[in-house]
Amino acid sequence: MKLLAESFAKGAEGYIKLLPEEAEDMWHVYNLAREGDHITATTFRKVQVDKGTGADTERLKLKLTLQVETIEFDAEGGVIRIKGRNLTESEHIKLGAYHSLELELGRAFTLFKAAWDALDIERVRQATDVALSADLAAVLITEGLANVCLVGGSTTLVRARVEANLPRKRGAAALGYDKAWNRFLEHVFNAVVRHVDFSVVKCLVIAGPGFAKDQFKDYMDAEAVRRDVRPLIENKDKMMLASASTAYKHSLKEVLSCPGIAARIKDTKAAREVAVLQDFYDLLSTDSSRAFYGPGHVFAAAELGAIQVLLISDSLFRINHVEKRRKYAELVEGVREAGGEALVGGQPLGVGEQDEGRGCCWGRLRRSFRRVGLYFHTASVQASSPRRVGQRAVVSDPHTALWAKGCWLLGGARLRSLRI
Repeated sequence: MKLLAESFAKGAEGYIKLLPEEAEDMWHVYNLAREGDHITATTFRKVQVDKGTGADTERLKLKLTLQVETIEFDAEGGVIRIKGRNLTESEHIKLGAYHSLELELGRAFTLFKAAWDALDIERVRQATDVALSADLAAVLITEGLANVCLVGGSTTLVRARVEANLPRKRGAAALGYDKAWNRFLEHVFNAVVRHVDFSVVKCLVIAGPGFAKDQFKDYMDAEAVRRDVRPLIENKDKMMLASASTAYKHSLKEVLSCPGIAARIKDTKAAREVAVLQDFYDLLSTDSSRAFYGPGHVFAAAELGAIQVLLISDSLFRINHVEKRRKYAELVEGVREAGGEALVGGQPLGVGEQDEGRGCCWGRLRRSFRRVGLYFHTASVQASSPRRVGQRAVVSDPHTALWAKGCWLLGGARLRSLRI
């Protein structure tokens, strides 16, 4: 994505002018724009024009600024639909009237925010840095089904889906099987040539169950030589085979977690997210005192500077609640300031969708913590105003109670603890 103009600072109002160039750019825009922001872009509107011989309808091109109220993202079409009130004076659209804009590839727009936080700025830098574009491609293939995917730093896009009804290999229909199979492989080959740009992609993984992946790899090598497709011939060293249980998109996570694949793509952000998430679940089963999940436990661990690696879903930053978003932004900044690693992951590889019950945030702690009793300092007690039964604090506020539960597991400098 091209950054055409900018004027903003952390915590202050400002604007950016962007030009989306790739499908992944639209995902970044979807995560940047929120309710209350102002978006300026070109749109078309049908208006009545009096030409002397009678009224006629014309489709005029207008430049409008809308105050965002709703945002819809069509991932397959790569289009974002913005609905809101018009803030631009025009003879064709009244001030305050509702209108809609469509943001799509190749059309520049301007985004204005009343306050830019650190994660917004980080996402802008990530989206406009060419080195952080979709750097991994995958072909998930089985008999009669193939998905050509591009895996970027923030999202996974299915660029082509090829389906075919193949005849049976035996019986009267067997004569047509080879012809149908070769036609299917040709369609998949064309999809790879069309959608995989080896000037950006660092690795092309061909995966799937059975021998379909091997047959496609052989077909692709031979067909590339026959057609003299130079990008495929010159980048054979970037291609590798892997096993997968299915040819559907969700199998990408198991492909990227394979040791052989992980070693080749270890410098991609998607691989790092998969490795961190898998490491968290392994740790949860072996040493659960170092694997925390959910807002209460993770926030408590962060306050004590105990988080070594934080993985948080970007879905938490698309909420319209300003205060909650600010707290999650401060969580990420706090972990980084304490010397930890914080990854804001996208949903397509499982971050955020694999286990929504775990609060969409996970933390790997620096060391194990013993279970301790819940005894607050006087300042902590006064801040949350709990009732007290003996020396134990009883917290009625749900958010404070969740934080308190995390502290009960952690202990630390802010608590008076008694081992049990």
